[in-house]
Amino acid sequence: MPVIRRPLTRGWELRLSVASAAVRPPVLPAAIAATVPGCVHTDLLAAGLIPDPYLDENELALDWIGHQRWSYVTHFSYAPDSSDRVDLVCDGLDTVATILVNGRQAGKFVNQHRSYRIPVAALLADGDNEVEVIFDSAWAYAENIKQQLGNLPNAYPTPFNFIRKMACNFGWDWGPTVVTAGIWKPIAIETWSMARLTAVRPVATVSGATGHVVVDVDLERTSDTPMTVTALIAGVRTSAAVPAGARSAQLTLAVPDVELWWPHDLGSQPLYDLSVELFADSETALDTWQRRIGFRTIRLDTHADEVGSAFILVVNDVPIFARGANWIPDDCFPSRITADRLRTRIGQGIEANINLLRIWGGGIYESDDFYGLCDELGVLVWQDFLFACAAYPEEEPIRSEVIAEARENVVRLMPHPSLVLWNGCNENIWGWFDWSWQDPVGDRTWGAGYYLDILPAIVAELDPSRPYYPGSPYSGSMDIHPNEDDYGLRHIWDVWNDVDYTEYRNHVPRFVSEFGYQGPPNISTIERSIHDRPLTHTSRGMLHHQKATDGNGKLARGAAPHLPPVERFPEWHYLMQLNQAEAIRFGVEHFRSHRGICMGTVVWQLNDCWPVTSWAAIDGDGKKKLLWYAQRAAYAPRLLTIQPRDDALALIGVNDSGVSWRGATTVQRLRFDGTVLATFETRLVVDRLAAETVVLPERISAAADRRGEFLMATTADGQRALWFFAEDKDLKLAVDVLTTAVRQREGGLEVTVHSSSLARHVAVMADRWHPDAVVDEALVTIPPGGSHTFRITAPAAALAESFANSGALRSLNELVHRD
Repeated sequence: MPVIRRPLTRGWELRLSVASAAVRPPVLPAAIAATVPGCVHTDLLAAGLIPDPYLDENELALDWIGHQRWSYVTHFSYAPDSSDRVDLVCDGLDTVATILVNGRQAGKFVNQHRSYRIPVAALLADGDNEVEVIFDSAWAYAENIKQQLGNLPNAYPTPFNFIRKMACNFGWDWGPTVVTAGIWKPIAIETWSMARLTAVRPVATVSGATGHVVVDVDLERTSDTPMTVTALIAGVRTSAAVPAGARSAQLTLAVPDVELWWPHDLGSQPLYDLSVELFADSETALDTWQRRIGFRTIRLDTHADEVGSAFILVVNDVPIFARGANWIPDDCFPSRITADRLRTRIGQGIEANINLLRIWGGGIYESDDFYGLCDELGVLVWQDFLFACAAYPEEEPIRSEVIAEARENVVRLMPHPSLVLWNGCNENIWGWFDWSWQDPVGDRTWGAGYYLDILPAIVAELDPSRPYYPGSPYSGSMDIHPNEDDYGLRHIWDVWNDVDYTEYRNHVPRFVSEFGYQGPPNISTIERSIHDRPLTHTSRGMLHHQKATDGNGKLARGAAPHLPPVERFPEWHYLMQLNQAEAIRFGVEHFRSHRGICMGTVVWQLNDCWPVTSWAAIDGDGKKKLLWYAQRAAYAPRLLTIQPRDDALALIGVNDSGVSWRGATTVQRLRFDGTVLATFETRLVVDRLAAETVVLPERISAAADRRGEFLMATTADGQRALWFFAEDKDLKLAVDVLTTAVRQREGGLEVTVHSSSLARHVAVMADRWHPDAVVDEALVTIPPGGSHTFRITAPAAALAESFANSGALRSLNELVHRD
């Protein structure tokens, strides 16, 4: 009899099982209709019993939810059949769960990141049956384990390092404290006989034009009957015998003339259907497993050199410059994240020329949909194991949970060709060195055993073709400080926290896997989620949706060297988004200009999980901030940039594409009124996957009037680079230089902006005109006598509103006053 799965999706009720004496809940109905998958917060919200925790300061009033004991109950009918086993299969329980079947305990579990299979035949009755899942408070459980094992250092005053749960649920410097509970992934009854597949591990390699797949298969069985397992891919089939009592088999397939899988900027993403079937003595499969896999090679090059040691991802023998972004859970309530939402968000990353997403260690192992979309769309995935910003105990009951969780998720994710790196932890090795951990930890464990021994052994056993690295940042050895420019992975957080973003130029890291700068969300997102009147950057709701320590102070101090002071909220909002965009553009262009030494930038962060002032390029409502547009330009496969080199300026072409880039290039020094002061002609020749530097002559790079001149480099194919000799706030920008023509077009507007003089940082913040309006390019500098046409997509209803009076068009010229 084959495996038959019966989802338990209907008829669930949520109940407050036991109220906390310390954090009292409000009066609730005895039973609340529940959705599975889901969580307590989403069910209470759907029932109208709580306000939206993402709005205003509601988060604070809802803290009681995470301190209660909750119960989910449903009923289903069951009729005994000839199956050998009846299992209750829980794909994900969040987090401290006790399962009762007809009032009898079936199991207790304490890990959100694992699945569970429970034999329940002995607990079932013929007819009506009840399943109850009781969730104890994650707060209480974690505090109890902390008391048992002793406190360990942590970047936040919560016990997230003592429970295997999404750490950022306990609050982060960009996220709310919403400690969830619930059945967050599908739950089902499964029946089966004789045997089933418990794990299938395909390792795909390439030799010449032939793809090779070695498939290791593990079984659970109730019968000693000899069996056969078969595998099929691209018309190639093979089988292996599973003798009586054996619980594993290995199959090898050779697939001729395979097409290689590439990241989206270098090639196509062919995927091959791989199916595995288990048979006994009939033609009907007992169990089946199907995935789409790809053929590509991946290795991590960490060779020592004259600088230190490299960190280069090599795909199909091609060294890749990673133009990446860090990914956090796209919602605090992951059951709300649909495949369509993920396709949109990943697509926004691709539109911004991102070729790698790093799944950060304070979140979750993402859904199968996520990795499948990255396979299909050609996005490289770096997967952290789930450890972040804290010392983690290596004793029980945590240790065995970590091992089981890691083994399960390595097996689940290894078929995906997009997955190119396993990373042990986020900032924990750095924390051991620099965050005053060593004295409070003493001779106790803090996680090193996971990152240096246990996790690499698991990856080597289960996923031997894919590289592992112990941490980010990490220098390749515990004998070298983990956050050195010259070795391995680097995080740069003194920028933002302490120093100006021009500090980026003092670093040439081998690979910078975290750096970022804050900016507020789009105005329509703010107005939807915060109802302060008047709305200012210091109003209560705005401050609540700013989770970084002294966040507004850092925004102000970071902008002061570059941008003029303003008082009104609309101008503050524009300048803070602008400064975020400029900081990241500055850093990315600098790091990319050192291609060859530096081989990756992973910006913190792509997305947000709620409406908040943060480092994200896409805000909590899924809207693109000015940063997104700046990042798209800075991450263009072909980048033209002007950078300082020693005591000169240099024109640098960076070519991450697979085709050489060459052509005539003109560099001019101009006044802001368009007067040409000096011209330099050159021929830019940049090989594929390379960078080329041309030092500019002094007549170009030496300005007579630093506040009133700039450089503009233009290539034959339309690439442009600008250089200013003074900070934006000090430029002699003319006012009243813009003329605007607005033309209605199908699906929106065309806004053509002409400038009689240099117009700096001309922005169209389209959602100020209509909340659903989106512009193709939001941030440009228009040279004197030039123009730019912004194309805005918007619903028909928006056309009734005046664009000219919306405040959507901004430029720095209107805010900088000449002497």
